[in-house]
Amino acid sequence: GIGKSTTSCNISIALARRGEKVLQIGCDPKHDSTFTLTGFLIPTIIDTLQSKDYHYEDIWSEDVIHKGYGGVDCVEAGGPPAGAGCGGYVVGETVKLLKELNAFYEYDIILFDVLGDVVCGGFAAPLNYADYCLIITDNGFDALFAANRITASIREKARTHPLRLGGLVGNRTSQRDLINKYVEACPMPVIEVLPLIEDIRVSRIKGKTLFEMVGSEPSLNYVCEYYLDIADQILSQPEGIVPKE
Repeated sequence: GIGKSTTSCNISIALARRGEKVLQIGCDPKHDSTFTLTGFLIPTIIDTLQSKDYHYEDIWSEDVIHKGYGGVDCVEAGGPPAGAGCGGYVVGETVKLLKELNAFYEYDIILFDVLGDVVCGGFAAPLNYADYCLIITDNGFDALFAANRITASIREKARTHPLRLGGLVGNRTSQRDLINKYVEACPMPVIEVLPLIEDIRVSRIKGKTLFEMVGSEPSLNYVCEYYLDIADQILSQPEGIVPKE
């Protein structure tokens, strides 16, 4: 609820604006990560696999990869039935299928949009495929508590994977005192802190990214600059850190 998917979609477009070929993979069972890019809830990988009785050879790229605004390709992993499966299995099947379709390596950047509950090994699964993790948080205790659990998960994964923490992005916050206290206790880069801008929340309701809204509302251009700045920092390929929770 603090804007992870909204932030992800806008970062994806910012990266595309910088000339990168981008794929965004939603890893939330709600399968609404890419909603502001496509304007509708796209079919999930797991639903598509079930409809084809898990015959990978019967699935085409266009069945699961959908074009979003700004040239960003979109995939929704979906999720298992409530209480009856593991999110990690779904992420694994998603990557497996994209590799079968020869799609996984076609992109300059693949962005996994993951919910914050990575204490579950299943939801930490995308970290197995990642070079960097970016943590999205607000200035509240609950979000920073979750951020700290993600930090611990990154440190653990970094033992066996070339994974680094790229940094922290503050979102929907008019203050940053708790964020400052946290990064003082657990040193890590703060990539950007986005102020409490109502238009960011409204964009989600409208099913549009800020970059699309700016076409009719040029006054929002300054908001897009925040996401372009994040994109530029990602593209600079920072060394990243193995964080300490």
